[in-house]
Amino acid sequence: MLKTFLRRLLTALFRVRVHGDPESLYNPRTLIVANHESFLDGLLLGVFLPVDAMFVVHTQIANRPLFRCLLRFVPHLAVDSSSPLALKQIVKLVESGRPVVIFPEGRITRTGSLMKIYDGAAFVAAKTGATIVPVRIDGAARSYFGRLAGIYPRQLLPRVDIHVRPRRHIAMPALPSAKLRRRRAGELLRDILLDMLVATRPQRTLFEAFLDARATFGNQYKLVEDIRMVEESYGSLLKMALALGRLLSRHTAPGEIVGVLTPNAAPTLGLVLGLSLNGRVPAMLNYTAGAEGLRAACTAADIKTIVASRSFIDKAHLGGLLEQLPGIRVLYLEDLKAQLGLADRLWLLAHLLVPHKAAVPQQADDAALVLFTSGSEGKPKGVVHSHSSLLANVAQVRAVADFTPLDKFMMALPLFHSFGLTCGVLLPLVSGCKVFLYPSPLHYRIVPELVYDRDCSVLFGTSTFLGNYAKFAHPYDFGRLRYVVAGAERLNEEVRQTWIDKFGIRILEGYGVTECAPVVAVNVPMACRRGSVGQLLPGMQYELEPVPGIADGGALQVQGPNLMKGYLLFDQPGVIQPPPASRPGWYATGDIVEVDADGFLHIRGRLKRFAKIAGEMVSLEVVEQIAASAAPGAVHAASTRSDASKGEALVLFTTATDLAREQLLAAARRLGAPELAVPRVIRPVDALPLLGSGKTDYLSLKRLAEATASEAAETTQDNPT
Repeated sequence: MLKTFLRRLLTALFRVRVHGDPESLYNPRTLIVANHESFLDGLLLGVFLPVDAMFVVHTQIANRPLFRCLLRFVPHLAVDSSSPLALKQIVKLVESGRPVVIFPEGRITRTGSLMKIYDGAAFVAAKTGATIVPVRIDGAARSYFGRLAGIYPRQLLPRVDIHVRPRRHIAMPALPSAKLRRRRAGELLRDILLDMLVATRPQRTLFEAFLDARATFGNQYKLVEDIRMVEESYGSLLKMALALGRLLSRHTAPGEIVGVLTPNAAPTLGLVLGLSLNGRVPAMLNYTAGAEGLRAACTAADIKTIVASRSFIDKAHLGGLLEQLPGIRVLYLEDLKAQLGLADRLWLLAHLLVPHKAAVPQQADDAALVLFTSGSEGKPKGVVHSHSSLLANVAQVRAVADFTPLDKFMMALPLFHSFGLTCGVLLPLVSGCKVFLYPSPLHYRIVPELVYDRDCSVLFGTSTFLGNYAKFAHPYDFGRLRYVVAGAERLNEEVRQTWIDKFGIRILEGYGVTECAPVVAVNVPMACRRGSVGQLLPGMQYELEPVPGIADGGALQVQGPNLMKGYLLFDQPGVIQPPPASRPGWYATGDIVEVDADGFLHIRGRLKRFAKIAGEMVSLEVVEQIAASAAPGAVHAASTRSDASKGEALVLFTTATDLAREQLLAAARRLGAPELAVPRVIRPVDALPLLGSGKTDYLSLKRLAEATASEAAETTQDNPT
C-alpha cells in the first residue's frame, strides 16, 4: 500500500514516466546500475521499477538520521567502500538471485554530467556473470533534491523520466592482475553508462532544442557575446530567429537550401535558427575558399539565394567575390530589417509568447544544415546533416566533458567549419554554456587578450592557431581556462609542450570529420592518453579495413547517431548521395588509424596522404614528423609529384630555409623511420598556404609540387649512398 501511495504521489508531483522494456529486469543475477542525480533517486527506482530490488547504500549515508528513518522501508545493504569485505558482501547478494541496485558514481552529480565511475560494481558484474541493466534518471538533478544549485536553475517539481535500457554484460578482462582486471571492468561500465546517456537523448529539431533550453534557463539568460560587446539572451535570440524566419520565408521556398555568408556574431545564430524553424536548410558558406571554391559549393548544394551581412562583406572585402557568383541572389540582413512592417511586428509579438507555433512541422531526421568539406584534396562537397545527427554529437560531447553553464567558450574558429559550428553554436544553444564569438582566429594578439578580458574557461582551436596564441599571450591570459581542445589537424608536439611550460595547461587533442558533425573521438580529463586523439565518443562503433602495405592499423570506418545523411556533389547538384562505405549506415573516413588495448585512437595518416614509392607505402605524416624533428622551430608540409622511375617522389615544403637532407636523415634515424621517408626535394617557402579552417591547403601544395617537377634537379640534394 505504501509503495502504491508513493507511486501515485510522485507521479502527480514529478510527472514521472518510465521508458523502455521492464522485461530487462527479470533475470537471475541482475545488477541494476543507474546514474545518480539526486537524493530522490533511490526512492524513484524503488517505487517505479517493477522488481523487488535490494539497494546498496554507503554506510555514511545510511547512518544519517533522516536516511536511517527512510531506509527502514527500503531493502538495503549498507557497505563501507573502504572495507575489503564490501565487495564480497555485494557478490554474495548478487549470487543470491535477488536484483541489486547500485549507483556506480558513488555520489550525486555536481556538474550535471556523469561523475567518476567506481569500478567495484563492474568487478562484481564480471565476477558473478550478472546481467547489467543500465537505468537513466533524467530530470531529478534540477530539483531541490539535487546538488546543482548555482550551476543550473532549480525547479520545484521538474518532470522526471526513467529509462530502462537493454541488458548488457561485462566479461572478466583477461589481464594479468586483479587490479588491472578491476580497472578495466570499471572502464567498460563507464562506456555502458555513457552509451546510455546518448541513447536516451530526446529526439527533437534544432529549434525545439533551443526552446527547451530557453524554458530551462529563462528568457533573460545571457548566452552569446560578440565584438559588439553586447550579450544576447535566449529572448533576444528568439526574437531575431522569429523575425528573420518570417522575412526570409517570403524570399525562399520550403525545403530550399539557403547560403549563409555571415561572420562569427550573434545574428548568425538567429539567422540559422530562423531558417531552420521555417523548414529552410542553412548552408554555411566558406568565404575564404575563393571564387572557385564558393561557386563549386553553390553548384553542389543548388543554392539560389545567399543571405549575407553588408557590413561584413565590406569589411572583409568580399564584394568582388559575390560578383563572381552569377545567377545567385544575395539578400542583405540590413535590407531585410527595413522590410519588417506593422503586421510583421504584431505577428512577432504574438509568437514570442507561443514560439513553438511559429515553427513548421519537421522530423528529427529531416535535413537541418549543410556544411562543406574544406576542399583540401578536391572540390568542396556539401555534407547534409539532420537535426538528429547534429544534436546527437552535442549529446555525445556533453556526456564525456563536464561543460556547465558556468563555462564561457572562446570561439574564434569560423562557424562555416564543423568544429566551430558544433562547439561554438549548437552546444551553447542547448546547454546554457556562454560563448564569445570572434570573427577571425588569425588575430593572434587579440584572441588571448579577449580570453582574459571576458573570463573564458574553454578554448577551441587548431594546432596552428594555439601555437600562435601561445607566442603572444601573457602567462596570465589563460589562467582561467579549464579546457583547451585542439582539432582539425595533428597537434604539434612543440605546441603541446609550450602550453604546459608557459601556462601549465594540458591541451586535449580530438579527432573529427565534417561527416560526423564533427567530433569522433576526444581526450578528456577522465580519459586522456598523450599521443592519441582520445577514445571514440559514446554511441559510436568502428571497424578497421586492412590496407595493403600498412602493417599496423587500418582504414577507419565509423557508425553512429552523429553520421550525416549524405553528400551534395558538384556533378549531381542538389541530390543527396549516401556516404561511401562497405555497407549502409557506415562512413569510411579515409584515415589510417591504430586502436590500442584501451580503445584510444592513434592517427597514423590519411589514406590519400600516403605515397607509393618503389612499391612501398610511405606516410606523408611521417615525413612531416621527420622534418619537425630536424627543424622544430619551423612549419613543414609534405606532398608528392609523379616520378617516372619510382611512381611518386616526395616533396617537402618548409619554412626552414637552411634545412638539408642530411639533417632529415639524422632525424629519421632518431625516430626509427625508414630512409625511404626522407624527401630528396626540399622547397623553402615563406609560409604554408592555409584554408580558412586553419588546415594546410594540401591541394595547392600538390599543384605546386607538380608544377615544379621539371625544376626538381635544381633543388634535389642527393645522398651518394
